[in-house]
Amino acid sequence: MRDVGAVRGSGVVRLTKVRSWLSAPRSLRATRAGWCFMGIIFGVGFAALNTGNNLLYLVLALMLSFLVLSGILSETSLRGIQIERSLPREVFAGHPNRVVLSIRNTLRRNASFAITIEDQIDSSNGFEVAGRVFALCIPAQSRVAGSYLFEPKLRGDCHFSGFRVSTRFPFGLFVKSRLLDCAETGIVYPCLSRVAIQSDRSSQRSESDRGTTLSPDGDEIAGVRDFVTGDSRRRIHWRSTLRAGRLLVGEGEAISHRELEVHLDWPSQSHASVVEERIERAASEIVTHLDAGIRVGLITPTVYYRSGSGLAHRADLLTFLARLDAEPEAQSPA
Repeated sequence: MRDVGAVRGSGVVRLTKVRSWLSAPRSLRATRAGWCFMGIIFGVGFAALNTGNNLLYLVLALMLSFLVLSGILSETSLRGIQIERSLPREVFAGHPNRVVLSIRNTLRRNASFAITIEDQIDSSNGFEVAGRVFALCIPAQSRVAGSYLFEPKLRGDCHFSGFRVSTRFPFGLFVKSRLLDCAETGIVYPCLSRVAIQSDRSSQRSESDRGTTLSPDGDEIAGVRDFVTGDSRRRIHWRSTLRAGRLLVGEGEAISHRELEVHLDWPSQSHASVVEERIERAASEIVTHLDAGIRVGLITPTVYYRSGSGLAHRADLLTFLARLDAEPEAQSPA
């Protein structure tokens, strides 16, 4: 069995190291205002050399000192920056996922101003920007938090390479940047769609009830769980909610004892879009029924997951679907 994610991950690490060795410690790019300012400098310098006017030489020296001061202050803003990335517990393709960045200024006396952070991910075309965070001021020896919405297009392993930290401080004439290595691999689960909860045996997917034949909401409360988006407010268990300080939903005996097995398969030589559609459908049914308190299993041509519940079981199923290849014979459990 092949571990494609591990092989690609090791290659990404080597590519990141080579890139860090070959890249310059800083990059500098003039803005539109910077190009205009440098044009004025050349104009003043040309006029000073041709006329010998001392006032023009003084203006030229003052403008050149602005360039030097800009370089010193921008370097001070970038020097002490450290960044930590916090990925959400679950990242789904095609949905906005909030990524939190913790930005720290390690300098003892100097604050950092106008810091722009671009979080970069590896792609087939090189590097892409996953999101941007802007911090107006980071005081010395302090930490600020920022976030951006990350919306991946494809499922599978997502390799974050690092950050590009840049600033236009103090005059906006140049954009000075530096690269910070922060390699991290996240898993992107398949895109979710709205599906109905299976309530009878006539479904294409097998379902077995291990309890009384009550209605889906249950006539008796067997337990409570956290409220999730899509739950009916009529199912909120107010007594437990007031006691816990957060919204809790009551689960009926019928739902809490039910099991569902999701069957995933596709004909040979199927188009990639058909395979992705079936994988997304399976992931949607798994998430929907687990959120409803139903024990869920997964059956594929090569892998069988027994019915279960809980965050660990949910992560196992979604991780397997996220790394599933199009060819059934190449599959193995995550």
